[in-house]
Amino acid sequence: MIYLFVIFALSCLALLIGAIQEQRQHYKHLHSIPNRVLVNGIRGKSSITRLTAGALRGGELVTVAKTTGTAARFIHPDATEEPVYRKFGIANVVEQIGIVRRAAAYQPDVLVIECMAVMPDLQELNQEKLIQSTIGILCNVREDHLAEMGPTLEDVARSLSRSMPVGGICITAEVEYLHVLRQEARKRDCKLIAVDPEAITDEEMAGFSWITFKENVAIALATAELLGISREDAMRGMWDAPPDPGVLNVTTYGAGRARLHVANIFAANDPESTKMNLDQLTAQGRLGRPLHLVINCRPDRVERNGQMGELVGAIDPEQVILIGEPTRSARSTIPDGYRGRIVDLGGRLEPQELLDKVLSAVGGATDDQGAASLATVGNIHGQGEILLAELATLPLAPSSEPVAHRQEQVTGPLPRIPATTPRIAALRSVRHMRASLAARSAAVQDERRQA
Repeated sequence: MIYLFVIFALSCLALLIGAIQEQRQHYKHLHSIPNRVLVNGIRGKSSITRLTAGALRGGELVTVAKTTGTAARFIHPDATEEPVYRKFGIANVVEQIGIVRRAAAYQPDVLVIECMAVMPDLQELNQEKLIQSTIGILCNVREDHLAEMGPTLEDVARSLSRSMPVGGICITAEVEYLHVLRQEARKRDCKLIAVDPEAITDEEMAGFSWITFKENVAIALATAELLGISREDAMRGMWDAPPDPGVLNVTTYGAGRARLHVANIFAANDPESTKMNLDQLTAQGRLGRPLHLVINCRPDRVERNGQMGELVGAIDPEQVILIGEPTRSARSTIPDGYRGRIVDLGGRLEPQELLDKVLSAVGGATDDQGAASLATVGNIHGQGEILLAELATLPLAPSSEPVAHRQEQVTGPLPRIPATTPRIAALRSVRHMRASLAARSAAVQDERRQA
């Protein structure tokens, strides 16, 4: 019996020594990166992470980034990227340790990393133990994850504030709950900077070949300014930044003789963000009338289904097409004046059948040129994924060309610079060669460790 106890005690001691050693190694890697930016909030974190990294690259800072949203990506200093490996496809905050190790191999000036924790305690652990950010970003407070961070939006604001850097700086575009964030910032001796989206001009927004928001750009610009980068360099870097796979987009498909402008707004997920996305697309002329609204319902998101139904009155669509299940959770909250516009395609339909029924519903209501707009909202999983996959099999129409870049729209644009300038190449070429080999070695070690 004593023998077994000794073996147990020695095993525990070995695990403790190993844990202490790994913690020391993690802090060594972490503190080798002088500037660490942690991006948190409810909507737009991945886009802000990419915009911020682009702005910093525009200022010739060696920047590594990692996103967690629709598709987790590790973004190298030259803006190339690769998927983040996850054993069994399961996300875990501990993966941030491996990300920091890989990032440190590049000896970067800045690490920009998206917060992947939802539970308030894990958000605090992610900040205090895993990232220890010098600059925090808390983009917004929206009606989501209420079960974990709620039940009220004020509770959500306080939960998100647990990722603020103590004694550091935090940047936000939140307006309604700004007073709550200020209270929480004072508790942590954190300087809170509230950005003004209206300070971003329409000409600057026209420079993006993909759809983003002034709030996101303003946050990235403020971060770049804190790190000594000029507005012009930061904007050039953001224009060149590759978009996130889940970025808001509109694609035009040919469906018989009709043209269908499809906006994938599933990533918005909450009513406020959904409406804001629709308003921006409409203002930019990406979506027009008649507008058809597809609401995808999920059995584990009954409350969210109902919120999307309530939003119908503010959107005023030509038709409301309900897919997924249970569709009654959305149908019951749709205003009475729109009940005659509902097309209920609830249940698990076969992919081709789902596409045919949606196109049949839309085909009966187009404009004089045979065009119509279709916006997909709610949660993407289930029938939503199937519908988007089937729509992608349709031929693209000519009008699906991306919006022209700012250089084609604005007179006298500033010259754009590549993600890696000659100056960076000259100063860091040898360093990057060594760092690249070290990064690849770290990646192999990560995969072996997780295997």
